[in-house]
Amino acid sequence: MTEARPTAGAPAAPLWERDEEVAALRQAVESVRAERSSTGRLLMLRGDAGLGKTALLTRTRRIAEGLGCTVWSARGGETLRTVPYNVVRQLLQPALISLHPEEARDYLGDWFDAAGPALGIAEPGGIEPQPQGVCDGLVLAVRRLADREWPLVLLIDDAHWADQETLRWLRAFAERLDDLPVLVVVARRPGDVSGDTARHLDRIAELSDRVTDLSALTPDATADLTRATVGQHADGPFCRQVWAVTAGNPYETVELLAKVRDSEMEPVESSADELRDLNRSARGGGLANRLGELGINATRFAWAAAILGTGITVDLVAELITVERPEALRCAELLRGARILTAPDPANATAAGGDLEFVHPLIASAVYHSIPEALRTAMHGMAAELVIESGLGAAAASRHLLHLHPEDDAEIVEQLRGAAREHLAVGAPDAARDCLERALREPPRAEVHAQVLYELGCATHLTAPATTIDHLQTALAMPGLEGPARVDAVFRLSQALLHNDQLDQAVRTVEAEAARHPEGPARMRLQAVQYMWEGIYGEIATPGRSERLAGLARPLTGRDNAERALLILRAFDAMTHGESATEVVEYCDRALVNERLAPGLGWTDAEWGIELLMMLGSSYAYADRLDRAESLFTEALRAYTTAGWSGGHLALANAFLGLAHRRRGRLREAEEVLRESLRLAERVGRRLPLHWSATCGLVDTLLARGHVDEAWTIAERYGFSPPYPTTIVLPDPRTVRGRLLLAVGRTKEGVNELEAAEKAATARGGHNPVHAPWTAELALALATEDPARAARLASDARRQAERFGTDTAIGEALRCAAALETGQRRVRLAAQAVTYLASSPCQYEHAEAVVDHGIAIRSAAEIERGLTLARSCGADGLVQRAEAALHGGLTA
Repeated sequence: MTEARPTAGAPAAPLWERDEEVAALRQAVESVRAERSSTGRLLMLRGDAGLGKTALLTRTRRIAEGLGCTVWSARGGETLRTVPYNVVRQLLQPALISLHPEEARDYLGDWFDAAGPALGIAEPGGIEPQPQGVCDGLVLAVRRLADREWPLVLLIDDAHWADQETLRWLRAFAERLDDLPVLVVVARRPGDVSGDTARHLDRIAELSDRVTDLSALTPDATADLTRATVGQHADGPFCRQVWAVTAGNPYETVELLAKVRDSEMEPVESSADELRDLNRSARGGGLANRLGELGINATRFAWAAAILGTGITVDLVAELITVERPEALRCAELLRGARILTAPDPANATAAGGDLEFVHPLIASAVYHSIPEALRTAMHGMAAELVIESGLGAAAASRHLLHLHPEDDAEIVEQLRGAAREHLAVGAPDAARDCLERALREPPRAEVHAQVLYELGCATHLTAPATTIDHLQTALAMPGLEGPARVDAVFRLSQALLHNDQLDQAVRTVEAEAARHPEGPARMRLQAVQYMWEGIYGEIATPGRSERLAGLARPLTGRDNAERALLILRAFDAMTHGESATEVVEYCDRALVNERLAPGLGWTDAEWGIELLMMLGSSYAYADRLDRAESLFTEALRAYTTAGWSGGHLALANAFLGLAHRRRGRLREAEEVLRESLRLAERVGRRLPLHWSATCGLVDTLLARGHVDEAWTIAERYGFSPPYPTTIVLPDPRTVRGRLLLAVGRTKEGVNELEAAEKAATARGGHNPVHAPWTAELALALATEDPARAARLASDARRQAERFGTDTAIGEALRCAAALETGQRRVRLAAQAVTYLASSPCQYEHAEAVVDHGIAIRSAAEIERGLTLARSCGADGLVQRAEAALHGGLTA
């Protein structure tokens, strides 16, 4: 039931048969205001149109404000579903606008540049934010504002008409309410939704503390309401007919009784038959007739208000229907008197502002659908022109442009392309896609058709690889896409093909395009992309690939980014094949400019993608230049956080920073960062390369810490088992799983896994003994069962390590050799391992070597030294081993 708008200090109108719902809402408000440490609450009100959802939200506001709470509210709109961030902007923008700009920046923190434009409180920057990053920024904003505004109540009406971006935020926010004293009340209609909207709303319902399904009024309650409105003398038959006509719908009942009162109808049985006609006049064709009775200009005014949907002002409507302001004021007054329009409730004022709003969404919907279809389309076109001419931009006009019929209008195509760019700039690629798909139906002129397809492919490449492939392949087959845009389109197409598990076609596509270009930067970029995909995704080495890449890279100085890319690719190829680490570092250094990433080759630059820079950082990491690796990965983390890229990019940045910490021996820090990486990767999806990197890195780190049971739990929970991805994952998953199986006592399976790692390395054409140390691990596993083979493997490990040449590789190979020996040879090898690893940046491996050496020479002092190193690393298992050696007579 809809409450009448109260005057200041007026008591609340009664809500019939809603005592239980009101009590639950009051209890929820009291719960979150009890103390700052209270747990957040989420309630959902579900019911058909007119059953009283809005009235209950209004009552919740009264209760909350009466108890000293801050209340923010917002509402979805039937004609506003394509406006990104519409509802969350209504909810948060007023509070943020009231802050000083620097205060707003403080509340959003690192996410200001990503979330600020979405909320309309900041201009978009030069980097397109990712939707997940904007969502995370909005969640953070509310969390911080909730602390400032405690106790805070958020009311969201008509959530079934909310935009996708708002629903994504609301779902994420609902998942993090446990430690936040905020009450969220969401009202929606059941059914009438599908796709992502239905999935988001269903998940929000699952997270709710209470879902209330509202029912119609009973005949007795309808009779009480009738008598309270038109007089106690209303007789039984009349009251029963009111219930029969309205089916107990509270809103329809209130509206019908208002008409009974206005018409001075006697509420007696003899008048009951007139109720049905009176009720029919409130909706559908009856409403259209009522509008007609008010005159053509009042009808056009109501239609224009329905087209605008929000931010309705007399002046704006007057301009849209081309009448003078006095006439527009007269029409507005007529529509207010007819209970079609009303002044907005100041308590529920939205960021869009406006002088007027519809009395109820049912009326807004009925008026909108009563407009003749052709006229409705034309009015959307006029509204779009008005919005653009007023300087609000193409994005604001796009919800009107989407309603227009295709007419081969080049100007409409350009406006839709402009709207798409604006949507992308605030992190709304779905809205951009809608605009560009509509632009294609216009259709575009031949000279820009390929460009529109290219822009559409760019808008969908993060979310729909198959669709992106279709758009970009079509664009590349058409005239009009040349120069850098064409090269970029080929690059993005190859990325989409890879994400769609079409490696061969991705490589062939880039190779074929490279052949079209003469020698120069474009051809070199395409060649680099081809080598990149082959290097990362090829399980079987392409014959002669490494030699060709080495020949290309050898004379390069890094004069442009195409050359720098080839230098990085050569460094990574050399690193993964265990070639000289000195050369690896030399190639990496030549790819930098003054020891920094070159302009255009940064973490958020789209020209090359994240893969290339991850290859650069990991090459440094395994070549014992962990200082450079950590600097790069820390910079990636900062860049992605600032840009709002909190999906796969941030997950990978955390995974590789965790890798650097693990290599350093900072095991506690590594575990923390890798757990965050896995949390982020879970949101993107399992069985993807970034998920493998996070899981594999975390399992490896937990094993180093000695937390074997937890490592096994993580592996089981997140599917860390064959089949493995065709991509190169760091650290090597087969080696890590082999170590895990050995650690839990499944020796035969562990040996099999390490032997599978051996075969995979052979297929790739070689391996690095540090990033895929299966040789040493397999040698130790076979020491008892097959000592001869173990000795050969240990010898191979040492030879590979000396070829690679880092202190870490040689020290680890010597540790393996020492473990297979006895007597003085064991002592000598263990001492040599300590010497090499003391010069290595890998402190955990150094600690292992010192403990091994202490046990070999039976020296308590040496074991104590190793124990101190192990504790500083957070290597609990090694600590226990050292302590056991000290307390057990210095034996292994």
